[in-house]
Amino acid sequence: MSRKAYLAKGCETCGFPFSHAAEGGGAVYLSGQPSMDLVTSQFIDGTFEQQFLKCFSNLDEALEVAGLTRDDVVKCTVFLTDMRDFPAMNKLYAQQFQAPYPARSCFSVTGLPMGAKVEVEMIAHRGEQ
Repeated sequence: MSRKAYLAKGCETCGFPFSHAAEGGGAVYLSGQPSMDLVTSQFIDGTFEQQFLKCFSNLDEALEVAGLTRDDVVKCTVFLTDMRDFPAMNKLYAQQFQAPYPARSCFSVTGLPMGAKVEVEMIAHRGEQ
């Protein structure tokens, strides 16, 4: 199986040794995204809501370069540094998709890169072509 990799637009030199998405066997795996500017790799601090929405904005960019949309997402994993943010995350998450929702996992972690409060990763599938 060959692997095809994708970088968000303008990220050819973003300084991290990973792709924003990698595809194999019809599945597209999107790297976890914190609240950062994809071009400059600078962390964008803010409220939990601002950080969460930036995660999804970054993932949308990765989906776009792979030729996909949120409708193609089959699984999300959410990482939180504070489970007290779970109710806010759950409310915001519900606004990011339409039913039927993708499968989802949510984990509490002791820390995330750059002091982020939240990080989200996704798996999308191309479906039949």
